[in-house]
Amino acid sequence: MPPELTAAFVASAQTIACMMVIIWLLSLILRDASIVDLVWGLGFVLVAWTVFITVPGESVTRWLLVGLTSLWGLRLSVYLARRNLGNPEDFRYQQMRSRRPWFPLTSLYVVFGLQGLVMWVVSLPLQVSIATSQSGWSWLHFVGAAVWATGVSFEAVGDWQLAKFKTNPKNAGQVLDTGLWRFTRHPNYFGDFLVWWGLYLVALAQSDAWWTAIGPIVMSIFLMRISGVTLLEKTLRETKPAYAAYVSKTNAFFPAPPKRL
Repeated sequence: MPPELTAAFVASAQTIACMMVIIWLLSLILRDASIVDLVWGLGFVLVAWTVFITVPGESVTRWLLVGLTSLWGLRLSVYLARRNLGNPEDFRYQQMRSRRPWFPLTSLYVVFGLQGLVMWVVSLPLQVSIATSQSGWSWLHFVGAAVWATGVSFEAVGDWQLAKFKTNPKNAGQVLDTGLWRFTRHPNYFGDFLVWWGLYLVALAQSDAWWTAIGPIVMSIFLMRISGVTLLEKTLRETKPAYAAYVSKTNAFFPAPPKRL
């Protein structure tokens, strides 16, 4: 393995591990494991900058990946912090806490360690390309940036529309089915999906990073099958009676015109 990749992998793993241990200790003080979600986007920003500083070099790809990742990650972390700070612990972690008598200790690896590992794998395109990319422009830079921009737009606009919907007391218990939510039940998750495939295309522009597709693939699986759509839909079906009708006419993930019933 080239020494620059070894340095990138080790430095990013150390950064993630340190961040997760610090957040875990803070979660013990606050008795709130859901603060791990607030640093999800920020973690990728730290990984990108860590590799950028650890492995010197000059290329368009390095700057583009660091810039795009920073914009996406900081927006997401700020949004989640504004939405969640001051609220009770997320129901997912409350359930885990009630089922595990040693949860404060086991959460170090069940919650924080697992998310750190996923973060390291998903960020592989960033690590490899920032450490090894060459100078100059490629058409993949433009395609990847366009896919990334579309994803950020879906995520940011979807989040804004949902936040605005929830501020109206009349919408309590109701289902948002207008705006981007008219075409997909999870525009923010779909946006996240595009962000990571866009970053992968940028990473692919100037390096042999094709195998790092494992990163966006893992992210896609989590978004569609594990912690994203599947887990949230289970709760929404149980708590919102109107959600079944919404499901019958609206795609779960990929946007499409509403179905005619």
